[in-house]
Amino acid sequence: MTLNAGHTVAVAGAGLLGRLVAWQLLRDGHAVSLFDAGDLDTPPAAAWTAAGMVAPLCETVVSERCVYDMGRLALAQWPRWLEELEAPSLWHRRGSLMVAHPQDEGELAQFRRDLDGALGASAHYAELDAAGLNELEPDLAGGFRHGLFLEEEAHLDNRELLARLLEAIRRLGGECHGHCPVETFPGELETPAGRRTFDLVIDCRGTGARPRHPSLRGVRGETLHVHTDEVHFTRPVRLMHPRYQLYVVPKPGGRFVIGATQIESEDRSPISLQSSLELSSALYTLSPAFAEARILEQGVNLRPAFRDNLPHVTCHDGLITANGLFRHGYLLAPAVAGHLLAVVRGRGAQPFADVLAAPPPQEHTP
Repeated sequence: MTLNAGHTVAVAGAGLLGRLVAWQLLRDGHAVSLFDAGDLDTPPAAAWTAAGMVAPLCETVVSERCVYDMGRLALAQWPRWLEELEAPSLWHRRGSLMVAHPQDEGELAQFRRDLDGALGASAHYAELDAAGLNELEPDLAGGFRHGLFLEEEAHLDNRELLARLLEAIRRLGGECHGHCPVETFPGELETPAGRRTFDLVIDCRGTGARPRHPSLRGVRGETLHVHTDEVHFTRPVRLMHPRYQLYVVPKPGGRFVIGATQIESEDRSPISLQSSLELSSALYTLSPAFAEARILEQGVNLRPAFRDNLPHVTCHDGLITANGLFRHGYLLAPAVAGHLLAVVRGRGAQPFADVLAAPPPQEHTP
């Protein structure tokens, strides 16, 4: 599987993972062609709809321990990659804040107990009272009495990151093909114009790779994008609730991403009225000033997931597939991309090989 510089590589899928891998392989000296069924500037990938959080602690209590460990790697890797992209300003390591209304404080307490149980002394967080919450986020509504500050977590400007990656791929001479659906085979791609051969094909198509991974499913997620100059948050804020967890992530220019529903459905139709009402009303309770926010966008996408909700990288002669980032795209992409690149390069650490190299559940390597 090891490739020396100068080989031809096709990357199918121009979402986050596909762009990261294409960029790195171009830097290694390979001739890379990137293909996507959608538009490259406003891609249909889940990474475009997502909020761009890197929050390993928040995900620990509802995920496997390896998700936390991969997230720790992401906290170290993203700043390095963004420096290489000359885009360090896209990274914001200001922690994240978890709050609950007084009637729901039991949810916050249960989260803290679950976090302590899962990580023990590794669970670094600070318990805040109303004064501490106000000091961190003065625009937060005044009715919150307790919160948790997860100081090590981060978020990034995901859409600008995707644009910077595409710029770098083009600048390094990568072929970029938008609106070009493909099917992948060992050493070959089936394109609308016919078959093309490559030394290596890498399949990062998310739910588009179901012909190759029958057990792959899409999990519907819905987000709102709003704009207001009346509210200023400096970090993601999560609202604990018995039925859902709302997050609000600040973006440049007074924009906020609010999410996210998680629905076991592959329906890509517009956001439902119920979801819109729940997200909007919960947002209003975080700060009444959001009442005058303008809804810019209602996002719907499908997160690719295997039955165990973990990512898997499968390797055959001439073909590598990487998929199953689920709702942890920015959290897990550095570990998955790093593993894949180590396989291609024939060198480098693979600390998560026991998870990533295992075949997806109910699938078997030929």
